[in-house]
Amino acid sequence: MNTEKVKQALSKVNDPELGKDLITLNMVHDIKIDGDKLSLTVMLTTPACPLKGVIEDECKKALSEVGFKSENIKINMGSEVRKHAMQGKEALSGINQIIAISSGKGGVGKTTVSVNIAIALSQTGARVGLLDADITGPNVPIMMGNQEPPKVENAKIIPKENYGIKYISMGVLVPADKPVVWRGPMLDGVIRQFLRDVVWGELDYLIVDLPPGTGDAQLTICQAVPLAGGAIVTTPQDVALLDSRKSVNMFKQMRVPILGVVENMSYFICPKCDERTEIFSYGGGETAAKELGVPFLGRIPIELDVRVGGDSGKPITAVSPSHPISKTFKDVASKIAASASVTTINSQQTVIAI
Repeated sequence: MNTEKVKQALSKVNDPELGKDLITLNMVHDIKIDGDKLSLTVMLTTPACPLKGVIEDECKKALSEVGFKSENIKINMGSEVRKHAMQGKEALSGINQIIAISSGKGGVGKTTVSVNIAIALSQTGARVGLLDADITGPNVPIMMGNQEPPKVENAKIIPKENYGIKYISMGVLVPADKPVVWRGPMLDGVIRQFLRDVVWGELDYLIVDLPPGTGDAQLTICQAVPLAGGAIVTTPQDVALLDSRKSVNMFKQMRVPILGVVENMSYFICPKCDERTEIFSYGGGETAAKELGVPFLGRIPIELDVRVGGDSGKPITAVSPSHPISKTFKDVASKIAASASVTTINSQQTVIAI
């Protein structure tokens, strides 16, 4: 048995999300054969891969079919978040993927989702940053539990850090009660500064919490950097769904991949009687996703602990990782990361083709 036989066997194993085999995707490394024993490493495209166990099982099955005994096969499952590339756009040094979290209207819990998604990705071992692009209504510092001003070194801003997340926001640069009354060009300038003049270091993911709507901040982010994709947060009610469709169409117009739709405040379970109440209707987010032809990423219920954690600077995913709703955020984060892996692989192939 030689390494070519191993590669041939694994060329029949597909990554279910990416739709291509592991050899074509260059995910198999360090093949070592010692007699009847085999070891190798499979480098997944995200540490948050929801199908890690499936891929490992399929690899063992394929290798067993060419003569290796299951007990003699050792597969190390690693991960490497690949850098998203886009023709005509300059990538940020050290940052592999930039993911925008958007909403068509305010009040749907977009920042809550952004913060908990960032923490959930960090808990998988990913290096994560969070950029608050809502310049006139910044809430990220409150939810992250630290509103103190950042340090500045050599004319560069050192991002704040908590819960393993690096973050920057206008909320740590101006007093909490001071309004930011700026026109579009000034908003554009500060967002670009947050992208280029903050010492982010090496990141797998930079999550961008966009303001609601489809205005200047959205245009700046879409034009300034290659986005791995955008995820849209909505509630099930009709007015939110209408605005979420606008967000989807904005991303399409700007040629930004759409990672999917998250339905927040999907339902409420009474803590005393366990009765489920669908306060804002139900299922609208999934229906909208189907109509628009984009993935549905999941439902997040209304939960008192989420609100309390956000107001107190103790996000539920950070302080109660085993809570059922934390597991929901982790599931949504895994789906976002998986979708971003797909768009990144596609972007790399497009750039090579061009």
